[in-house]
Amino acid sequence: MTLASASVYDAVVQGEGVLKEALLVLKVGQGHGMSPARLARIDDFLEQTYVAQGKMAGTLTLVARRGEIAHLGVRGLADRERGTPLAEDTIFRIYSMTKPITSVAFMMLVEEGRVALDDPVHLYIPEWKDLGVFAGGIDKPGFQTTMPARPMLVIDLLRHTSGLTYGFQNRTNVDAAYRARGIGEIEKGTITLAEMIAGLAELPLEFSPGEKWNYSVSTDVLGYLIERISGQAFEDFLRERLLTPLGMVDTDFQVRAGVEHRLAACYALTSSGRTILQDDPQLSSFREPPAFVSGGGGLVGTAHDYLKFAQMLLNGGEADGRRYISRKTLDLMTANHLPGGVDLPALSVSLFSEANYNGIGFGLGFATTMDPAKTMIPGSAGDYFWGGAASTAFWIDPVEDLICIFMTQLIPSSSYPVRRELKTMVYAAIED
Repeated sequence: MTLASASVYDAVVQGEGVLKEALLVLKVGQGHGMSPARLARIDDFLEQTYVAQGKMAGTLTLVARRGEIAHLGVRGLADRERGTPLAEDTIFRIYSMTKPITSVAFMMLVEEGRVALDDPVHLYIPEWKDLGVFAGGIDKPGFQTTMPARPMLVIDLLRHTSGLTYGFQNRTNVDAAYRARGIGEIEKGTITLAEMIAGLAELPLEFSPGEKWNYSVSTDVLGYLIERISGQAFEDFLRERLLTPLGMVDTDFQVRAGVEHRLAACYALTSSGRTILQDDPQLSSFREPPAFVSGGGGLVGTAHDYLKFAQMLLNGGEADGRRYISRKTLDLMTANHLPGGVDLPALSVSLFSEANYNGIGFGLGFATTMDPAKTMIPGSAGDYFWGGAASTAFWIDPVEDLICIFMTQLIPSSSYPVRRELKTMVYAAIED
C-alpha cells in the first residue's frame, strides 16, 4: 500500500470520508513513474527544515502524475496554539491561488463571445474611461496625472499590465491611497466589490496600461466584470460554473457551516524573525460571509479540492466527461503574454516572493516557464503555476503530466525558499 492509499484507508476507517470525492477524479496506483523513496524525503526535509524549527506550523505536499496520486505528505500542526494536527482535509486560506480559478471563469465568458480580450475595460466600467496615469502628488490634496498611451484592455487585467496596484506593495503614493481607502483588503475588509470599483475611479494608474507588469487588484476587477457580463453575483457564477460541478465542496469565500474546526491557523514572520499568530481560526473573518468578494485572493479550500481544479486543467479543460473550457483556450492562457515576449524581471516593477523569475513569463492568470535553464530550477517549458500570500503554491506540468500542490499558512510568501526547494525535490523523484 502506498502512502497515499494508506491515507485513503485511514480516512475512511475513521469516518472522515474526505478523500472519497478525490478518488472520483484520481485513482491511487503504481503507474506514476516516480520514486517513493525520493518523494518521502520531501516530507523529511520539510519536517527538519521548517516544522521542527518552528518556521512553519505544518505542511501538506500533494504530488500527482498520470492521473494518480504519487505522494501525499502531511507534517506538523494546523493550529499550534491548540495542538491541532494538520490533516488531509485541513482548510487553508489559498489567497492568490484564487486568481487562476477566477481567470478560468472569466475565460468561459470569452469563449461564449460575451467579452473579448482586446475590449477596452471602460466598455464595462464607464466611470474608468478617463483614468489618468500618476505623475506626482498625494491623495489629498490631489494627484497630478497624464493621459495613458492607450486605454486599459481586458487582457491587461488577466496579465497584470493594467496599471493597477496593491496597497501592500508599499512603493508609491498610489499604493498609499489604496491602503487609506481599504481597496483590495480581504480579511476584515469593509468595502464591497462595487465600492472598490468606484474607489478606483478616483485614483490614477501606476503606469500606462501594457507598459509594465505590476501585481495588483486586476483579478478582483475580473470578478466584477463577471458580474456585469453574466448578470450573476460573482460568487454564484463561480460556484455554478466551477466549484460545484468539480466537487470542490470545501472551496468558497467562507468556511462552510459545520467544518469550521478544520480551518488552519495562519501565521506571520515578523521583521525580527519571530513567527506569530496572524489569524486565529476560531476568530477568523473567513468564518463569516465577506463584505468584499475577492476574485484575487478570497477563497479558502483544501489540497484535494485544488487538485480537482488542477487535474481538470491538465486534462485540457475536461473532468468526468464535462467540458469546462477548451484545450485551445488553455493553450492561450498558459502562453506568455508579456509585451515583447520578455520575462517578468524585464517588465515587472513589483516582484515580491522568494522565487526566481528569470525565464518566467506571465499568461492569462498564471505564470509560465519560458526557459527552464534561466530559472536554474528543474522544470519544463510550458509548465504553469502560481501561489498565495500564506506560502501556498501549485504548478502544473503538461510535459510530465504532473501536478504539485503545497499547503501551509505563513505570511509573507517571501519568508523562505520553500517553493524552489520543493520543485527541485519533486523533479528529482521522476524515474522515467
